[in-house]
Amino acid sequence: MPEPRHIFTGDPLDRSERERRDPTWLAKQLTLRSSKFLLFDSMRVLAERGPPTELFWLGPEARNLAAPGAEPFFLGVAEGVAHFALDATGHTDDVALLTGGRGQFEDPRKTAPHLTLPATGLLAHAKSLVDWHARHQFCANCGAPTVATTSGKERSCDNCGARHYPRTDPVAIMLVHDGERCLLGRGNRRASAFYTALAGFIDHGESIEEAVRREIYEEAGLEVGDVVYHSSQPWPFPASLMVGCLAEAKTTDINFDTVELEDVRWFDRSTVVETLSADRFATETLAIPGTIAIAHHLIKAWAFRE
Repeated sequence: MPEPRHIFTGDPLDRSERERRDPTWLAKQLTLRSSKFLLFDSMRVLAERGPPTELFWLGPEARNLAAPGAEPFFLGVAEGVAHFALDATGHTDDVALLTGGRGQFEDPRKTAPHLTLPATGLLAHAKSLVDWHARHQFCANCGAPTVATTSGKERSCDNCGARHYPRTDPVAIMLVHDGERCLLGRGNRRASAFYTALAGFIDHGESIEEAVRREIYEEAGLEVGDVVYHSSQPWPFPASLMVGCLAEAKTTDINFDTVELEDVRWFDRSTVVETLSADRFATETLAIPGTIAIAHHLIKAWAFRE
């Protein structure tokens, strides 16, 4: 069976680990007219609405638009061309001049569904990297300022010698079922009909299966038996990896966590199938996430027995 593909996967770049360790090579790529720079402003990405909608890449002149303290981070190479990401927060007007008004900064969540799949994977890579550097300006070990090294793959502290690396936080997201029903929950501040698969961060020293069982017990009060991996999805908000699973319920009486959740309930297959076929995946009874989210694909896989 083909591997499931989700939005924010499919990054086409060769991340070129050997080249990024060569400062002479990197310095040259930063000045080549062919090199491409993807800019962000407060974590909004520069894009051009189409059709087709595309990421808006600038040349090396973009380096002049770096936010205070920011620098280009090397993403990788495609067809011999180096690609970089750059935080340009505060330079919206200058970017508008460079793009001739064609490019604008947009929320990646709104832009991604209109991009090609490879472009969404590249976007996830770039945004998560820029975001991580923006949030790790100081050493977690001693509190001194850190500097980016290896063109963005780490930050080093000159004060204590510590090295810090971009991290991805694993999240277990699971669709629990008892055969003909699936378990969905609604968080606080969500629309009354909106339900989705339950999810939670995987703890230290915990397997994926253990995380699924713990989260379901904590959030819904159910015991889970078999856990089957379905697929995964990078989620760059800011830097998670959603590990999607299907899980079979051993018990069915719900006792949900009222602090984290507004409601948890069982939905029968016919209701879910109807919702999946409805406009915007919503009926008066149930609304579920759109195709941007792995939760949608877990629900669909169960509903249609994929």
